[in-house]
Order: sequence, then C-alpha cells, then structure tokens
Amino acid sequence: MYCAPRRVTCFWGVQNMKFAKPAISVDDQLELLKQRGMTVPDEAHARHYLKHISYYRLRAYWLPFEGEKQGDAHCFKDGTSFDDVLSLYVFDRQLRLLVMDAVEQVEVAIRASWAHHMAMSHGPHGYLDQQHYSKVRHHASMVDSLTKEFDRSRDTFAEHYRTKYTDPTLPPVWMAAELMSFGLLSKFYGGLKSRAERQAIAKPLGLDEKVLTSFAHHMSHVRNICAHHGRLWNRRFTIQMIVPRYPARLAVAMKGADSRNIHNTLVTLDQMLRIIAPGTTWCDRVRALMADCAFANPQAMGFPEGWEERTVWRVEGNKEGGAA
Repeated sequence: MYCAPRRVTCFWGVQNMKFAKPAISVDDQLELLKQRGMTVPDEAHARHYLKHISYYRLRAYWLPFEGEKQGDAHCFKDGTSFDDVLSLYVFDRQLRLLVMDAVEQVEVAIRASWAHHMAMSHGPHGYLDQQHYSKVRHHASMVDSLTKEFDRSRDTFAEHYRTKYTDPTLPPVWMAAELMSFGLLSKFYGGLKSRAERQAIAKPLGLDEKVLTSFAHHMSHVRNICAHHGRLWNRRFTIQMIVPRYPARLAVAMKGADSRNIHNTLVTLDQMLRIIAPGTTWCDRVRALMADCAFANPQAMGFPEGWEERTVWRVEGNKEGGAA
C-alpha cells in the first residue's frame, strides 16, 4: 500500500515556530533585569560585566535566583542582586580552573601508565597490534585517528620521527601518548582485550579498571566543558562515571551522592591526586572555594547529606593525609 508523504509540523508536541526575538542593548538588558526584580547596586559595574561576559552567559547563573513566572518571564526572588549572580559566576569560573588543574595531572598520569605498560609488555609499537584489542574495526578507526593527529603535529619530536624513520610510519607508544587527544587515549585503553592489562594500567592510579575506563570517558567530557568555559558547578552530566566499591574511602564519599552532578568527579580527582601528588591540598582548596560563595548550593552539585563530616571533605582529614 502506498502512502503519500505529508508535511510534519509537530514533533514531540513542539510546533514549528519562527524565532522573532530582537537583539537588545546593554542598557535595555539592565532595565529588563530591574523590571524582573533584580537589584543593581552599581549600574556602571553591571553594564561592564554585561558587556564583557554577556547577558546570555550570565543568564545560566541567575536561573537559581528566579521565582514564579509572571507573563513570559520569571521574576527574581526578593533580595536578588546582580552582585549575587556575578558571585556565582566567579565561583564557577574558579571551580573550572581548579578542576582543570586536577584533570591535567590525572590525565598525564593515565598517559604515562598506559604508555609504560604497553611499551614494557609489547614493545615500542605493540600498541598498534590488533591482537591486543577486542574489536578490530574500532582499533583500525583509532589508528586512523592517531595517524591524522600525528600528520598534523608540528612538535619537534614528531617532525624528527617523520624525517628519520619510515617504518613503522607511526611513532613509538611513548610519543603517541603525548600526541593523541585524551578522548582517543581513553579509547585505546578501554579497547584493550585483556582485563588483566587494563587492571595493570589502572593499579598505579589506585582504581579498578572498570572504574578507570568509566572515569576516563567521563573526565574527557568534563575537560571539554572546562576548556570551552561551560557552566560546571550544577551541570547534570549526560556521561556519568561508575560509582566504585573500592577503595573504601572513595565508595564512602560517594554514598548518597547524585552521580549526575560534579560531586563524584571532585572526590575521584582528589583520590587520584593523593596518589599522583602526595601532600596535595587540592580538596581543601575546593572546600574553601565553596565556603567563600554563599550561593554555591552543595545539593545542586550532587553533594550528599552530611558531606562535611565525611573523611574526604574534612579539612583535618586532608591535612593528616586523607586516610579512609
């Protein structure tokens, strides 16, 4: 039976609609915020930040201050100030910087552990051998991606290898680990056929291989959010990490936490930093940052009830070395 095609005008209850909102000036943006109930103690100060951050970017930070909707827009809760919104924005920016500091150290350590294991177990170019991977087609795709990254690289060591060597065309694993994106590295690691090998790479980092595979994928997502200056503090992640059963300190820290928010990311980064950088005060810096911003609601970050009393977040516990 033949059915004539028909035009679809509605999908999941959303009708086709042409965007018709006009652009408005900074002065009009400020007036709109005031009309909705936001107090602006220093209008010149507010105009400066609306100009240099943008109304649209700041909008994500005043959503927690909105109350009931009146007409087409939400009014702000009583007492909401532009400075409150800016304080939350600055908190999120500083949180991203702290997270990126930790991610850099953890990422370098994962690269090092993977490269060392593969080199010692399979030789300088053993990582290119398909027999070590569970899916040949996926491995071929990974090698193709690495080839493109290597060909684009203008690093001195890459140019030296291309000039001096013709076989193999790709560099040894310790060079490859420095060239590939972290997302690609996580695929090379997670694609290994042998659980024992994945476990050997994860062991120096203090995690089970399943947790490290999951966390590496999640961390790549978090890293991209930070690199593109995205809102982090209360984001609901689509790519989540596995909640581990051990080490016990980490499992206890995550009990009752919302795995879709940043809390579990923070405690996992802290756990790995304690191994990678003994004596780290990173977790203390995160807690101090949260204490300095009254609007950084821990619940919105996925923190469990009573989190302040858990070992990972106790300042005295951190100074003692963070024993579980």
